[in-house]
Amino acid sequence: MTDITRRPVGTLRISPLCLGGNVFGWTADETASFKILDAYATAGGNLIDTADSYTARVVGNKGGESETIIGRWLDRRGRRDDVLVATKVGAHPEYQGLAADTIKRAADASLRRLNTDRIDLYYTHFDDESVEVGEIITALDDLVRAGKVREIAASNISPARLEESLAFSAREGKAAYVALQPHYNLVSRDTYEGELADVVARHGMACLPYFALAKGFLTGKYRPGTTVDSPRAARAAQYLDTAEGPRVLAVLDEVAANHRTDHAAVALAWLAARPTVAAPIASARTTEQLRPLLASMELTLTADELAVLDRASAPAGEPSA
Repeated sequence: MTDITRRPVGTLRISPLCLGGNVFGWTADETASFKILDAYATAGGNLIDTADSYTARVVGNKGGESETIIGRWLDRRGRRDDVLVATKVGAHPEYQGLAADTIKRAADASLRRLNTDRIDLYYTHFDDESVEVGEIITALDDLVRAGKVREIAASNISPARLEESLAFSAREGKAAYVALQPHYNLVSRDTYEGELADVVARHGMACLPYFALAKGFLTGKYRPGTTVDSPRAARAAQYLDTAEGPRVLAVLDEVAANHRTDHAAVALAWLAARPTVAAPIASARTTEQLRPLLASMELTLTADELAVLDRASAPAGEPSA
């Protein structure tokens, strides 16, 4: 691929596609994961997203399997200095919640599994409203000052708590969230657009959406009467029953055909072009699935194509034409 333009996330500079590591140790074993990671890095991708809880829900796993695989890959490929790693705290079975001591112990455990001395982007996975934002931010700031974390970020947090956290950081001179990881895609816009997006824009933060392909629905594989072999198939197919789902598929059909590319590439390119978005997060369990995701990094949609996708995906209550 050609040189990939990096986008700012705090002091970091990232590729316009972030590789999700949620499948590593789940639907992709270590061998398959290494192939995916190799292909992503070769194509110019430089941000891998994981969490300390991936994939504790899988029978036989304890949590941290994804981090362990990524850590082994970084070591064996010698890629630690040219690839960024994002992970999350708060949902590991042994490190639940965001009390200060929990954050610090979980960070040390993640560093061991990742076989590294620093985490480039450290997210609070789910907000813990039983803990004051001051305690959470101070614990994260301590990790930054210790050199264990470069930048901090949040996921699954309300606009009010995000604003409160940013205000505390500014008032007390602590590290501040530079990014937000929300649920956001062409068929799920109202979860982010509005108050959350306003906070992100107002504070110059970056948005890195998860479920960027709506659990696979935006790959275009899900159609009435079809069966897809995927652990997320049932949830992805539910979008067929929404007002915007079929509309979006019809437009993706047209735009993908115009560019001779895949639906996934178009859906990710639309996200990457949205205000405040630095890079969508998407995962693949094979290198074949990864191919259209990589294509999104070189795809530029026209203003007309972006507009028609906007109209087709407009949330309920907004004009669709």
